[in-house]
Amino acid sequence: MSMLRFAAFAAAVLVFAASLALGASVWITGVAAALTLVGITDLLQTKRALRRNYPIMAHFRFFFEAIRPEMRQYFFEDDKEAAPFSRNQRSIVYQRAKKDIDKRPFGTQLDLYEAGYEWINHSIQPKPVQNHDFRITIGEGRAQPYSASVFNISAMSFGALSANAILALNAGAKAGGFMHDTGEGSISPHHRQNGGDLVWEIGSGYFGCRNADGSFSEEAFAANACTPQVKMIELKLSQGAKPGHGGVLPGAKVSREIALTRGVPEGVDCISPATHSAFSTPVEMLQFIDRLRNLSGGKPTGFKTAIGHPWEFFGIVKAMLATGITPDFIVVDGGEGGTGAAPVEFTDHVGTPLQEALLLVHNTLVGANLRDKVKIGASGKIITAFDIARTIALGADWCNSARGFMFALGCIQSQSCHTDRCPSGVATQDKLRQRALVVPDKAARVEQFHTNTLKALAELIAAAGLIHPNQLKPHHIVRRISPNQVKLASALLPYLSPGELLDAGRTPHLPPVYTLYWPMARAESFHPL
Repeated sequence: MSMLRFAAFAAAVLVFAASLALGASVWITGVAAALTLVGITDLLQTKRALRRNYPIMAHFRFFFEAIRPEMRQYFFEDDKEAAPFSRNQRSIVYQRAKKDIDKRPFGTQLDLYEAGYEWINHSIQPKPVQNHDFRITIGEGRAQPYSASVFNISAMSFGALSANAILALNAGAKAGGFMHDTGEGSISPHHRQNGGDLVWEIGSGYFGCRNADGSFSEEAFAANACTPQVKMIELKLSQGAKPGHGGVLPGAKVSREIALTRGVPEGVDCISPATHSAFSTPVEMLQFIDRLRNLSGGKPTGFKTAIGHPWEFFGIVKAMLATGITPDFIVVDGGEGGTGAAPVEFTDHVGTPLQEALLLVHNTLVGANLRDKVKIGASGKIITAFDIARTIALGADWCNSARGFMFALGCIQSQSCHTDRCPSGVATQDKLRQRALVVPDKAARVEQFHTNTLKALAELIAAAGLIHPNQLKPHHIVRRISPNQVKLASALLPYLSPGELLDAGRTPHLPPVYTLYWPMARAESFHPL
């Protein structure tokens, strides 16, 4: 029986020999000869044991393994299985982006008695559905405050996304009146072409505002930051999908266009360090943020972070109290956030999930009496109106979405972002592939996804008896704990009272994360006492 593994090779050899002896057609002889050659090569090569043990037959395994993701997505995947986004989640984006029917017949497909199921409580006296263009003011009291939508495009760099994808996203943002985060790859000509509002993200590589040695350049920063299209400045400390991990764009991929955008040499490895060189303590970080704000002419300036060691964020808040310098906003990036490429250990096991990260940031600012000075954005698998409502209820002021807007562009979740072979032209620098993404058509879909999602949000909060998402509170969200037990989020999650962290007598009665780590945090260092 063990010799059956050579059956395909033996059959190829026999057919080849017989076809030669009997003068069979050139096609039969050619195919048999090719298979025989493959079998001989399999036996003689030394890199793959399967090919040596199963000549010819091993290639069937490699073929089915190669098409497994497509087979799974199209034939075997459950509509509700989120890996990372379910078919239902992707479909709602496609439908709203195309202005197709986004209603569902015959009732929910969810198990309403499964632990983790959540819903929003409705009112006996719902409000009439009003304007869906919900906005908040960021940087109130600054020289150039910004009126932002509650739903915006999260950080995605040119280089990670194609030129056509950036063009379509920004044109959609312009048409819909919402903001487009540049990602740390700086502001490319494609970001500027259509004039949509930009949030300029400054990462540790200081792309677009760096000196030749990679250090921060005030002159280069001011030149970009003071342009009218740039509405806010965002200092990136970390991102949810790979916090604490730097990056390298190989020199072969650093084209002239990317080099000019980032301010780096063409054809040379482009390095994003894991940490910033412009500051090394919480106080220095806030001074740097204040410096950026002044250089930009008083535009709202804040930072994006994934939460790791609690004492580090507590140190930043203590630095706010010590210096009187506050960021205008903080964007909390959950560990479930996406990326073009990251080590599996980082995507799966590094970074606090959004719920806990958002709760920590919101609670700490409330407890330090700073919440009214700092707006909070949140990102991490936010797709639907309920995702937005839930996130705002838990403590955010607005939400960002990256992969949601990628789906609006036509992304099919092939998960080939890191290969430069994106089938829909979204995440590739291949000119031939990205030409498939027609900018005017996809820009309209970006705008329509945003608009139709906010219309759904308007209906949702009206049903809850509210007129604006900022009225949502934790008590509006209910979560099932078990088949026979449910709890309001306000009862399930701990919330601090204003100023509670400033009362030393209250410290022993606070949630454990504060009793343990708040006393050891310090404004002068990211390291604990």
